[in-house]
Amino acid sequence: MPRMFKRFLLAVVCGAAVVGATGCGSTLALDRAVLAYDTTTTDSVSKQLLLNIARARRNQPMHFTSISSIAATYKFAVNAGVAAAATGDRGALLVPLIGSSAEENPTISISPMQGEEFTQRLLTPFQEQKLTLLLRQGYDVDSLLRLLGGELRLQADGPGKVAIHHNRPSDQAGYVVFRRVMSHLSSIQDRHSLHVEPLHFQRSWTVPADAVTPETFASIYKDFSLNYLADKRAYLVSKRVNGRVMITNYDPAALPNEERLQLHAEAEEAPPNDILVDIREGYTGGEFPMHGRLRLRSFHEILTFIGRGMEEEPEFDVPPDARTPSVMENPVSTLEISETRRSPSSADLSVEWLGYYYAVRNQDGYQWNQKAFSLLYQLFQMSVSTVAPVGPAITISK
Repeated sequence: MPRMFKRFLLAVVCGAAVVGATGCGSTLALDRAVLAYDTTTTDSVSKQLLLNIARARRNQPMHFTSISSIAATYKFAVNAGVAAAATGDRGALLVPLIGSSAEENPTISISPMQGEEFTQRLLTPFQEQKLTLLLRQGYDVDSLLRLLGGELRLQADGPGKVAIHHNRPSDQAGYVVFRRVMSHLSSIQDRHSLHVEPLHFQRSWTVPADAVTPETFASIYKDFSLNYLADKRAYLVSKRVNGRVMITNYDPAALPNEERLQLHAEAEEAPPNDILVDIREGYTGGEFPMHGRLRLRSFHEILTFIGRGMEEEPEFDVPPDARTPSVMENPVSTLEISETRRSPSSADLSVEWLGYYYAVRNQDGYQWNQKAFSLLYQLFQMSVSTVAPVGPAITISK
């Protein structure tokens, strides 16, 4: 084989190898870009949460801006060829010429939260279904309810009397009762006996047999159970119903159907952000019985509660009720945010506003603050609305 041809073949092989390596490099670059955008988006939401807590701390209006879309175009180009090297009279030598380039052109659209979206995401109270969803993920009930719970309405002495206890330190007596009830629910959860589930019951009624024709059965009764009552010449129609959510220290499914119907009727008298609480004697945690409702608040109220707790309405230590067994965690603050003049060196994430730096305060041992902030982030994501943003989005091209 001629020497020049060998050199040409070697140049081609080298060029193909470099082109393949460039393709692998482009994939790695794309992976890094996707992860970088993901990290940036997460940090942006976290910093907005800290910023709005700072605004609430100084009684300023809250505002959120979301990244609605990211469209990035990547262009990778590779050029390869061969050329003769200048060797003079010593013969010919082929040299590979290889070049590559990469170009990124991202377009980011951000939308301010306003109008109906602001109302639904920030001002509308959380509903009971989201509480059960979070508890099924393994969140601590005390941390969750200290964030979400706005007030507790418990039956007092005397028929029809209700005592209202607010989850606000300004209502000192009510705040103490609220905290003690949350600690007691936490102790029941620690003993694996807390139930936060919807009621299930059967609704039944009779229908004359003549009224159940093949046509009506196909159109009306196909989702119901029908049992023929020969002595009454009628059908007993029944259906399983998923009712309202309850917080109990027993399994509601063990109750008679009529009692479950009564509890559901009681719960239906309240708005969808109220949860029936029924802790009974004779079960785990029954040493501190109670019956009433827990009212959930909005995300705006949660941020206001945390912000005002920094100075205007600081939380204070509340030991558990004497009837409550020891609990694993009972910190003074639901979520402690630090406010410093200098950037905190030990904080993983901080935001600067009006000359102060705000960050989640670090802790030794059990990371209550970090877990509570993670829960706050999750609550914000769960408040995502299906309402289309009002007004034009802001598009930024790099």
